[in-house]
Amino acid sequence: MVRKAKLLFLCTGNSCRSQMAEAWTKHLKGDQFEAYSAGVEPRGVDPRAVKAMAEVRLDISGQKSKDVGAFGNMEFDYVITLCDNARESCPYFPAKTKLIHKGFDDPPRLAENARNDEEAMAHYRRVRDEIRAFVESLPEELMTV
Repeated sequence: MVRKAKLLFLCTGNSCRSQMAEAWTKHLKGDQFEAYSAGVEPRGVDPRAVKAMAEVRLDISGQKSKDVGAFGNMEFDYVITLCDNARESCPYFPAKTKLIHKGFDDPPRLAENARNDEEAMAHYRRVRDEIRAFVESLPEELMTV
């Protein structure tokens, strides 16, 4: 049996982008990776992220925001930061862990100026689809960094 690589998706709040990345990875690449997500300042799962993922039949409503410290001594093969703040605040990981940055726009921040919920959801959908494309490129994308 081949060991699955362990991935940790890290962003600031573990409310949106990292939750989406974890769900996409489990759904699309669960045979190759063990996916986890965490935040440097967890805030709770964003309801619009839940809605955006439900539109593609992925239920993240039961997922919880987790602090990166909750993983204690778990060793990851890759830690993928999804925002600049997480990259700058990333805690120490053992030398064997490859740190990768793949930034995505922050849907909640973009949605702040939306005129209505549909306009706000457009940001979530775009980032959701960008994250899916990134996950679909795994593991090749991990080798190019």
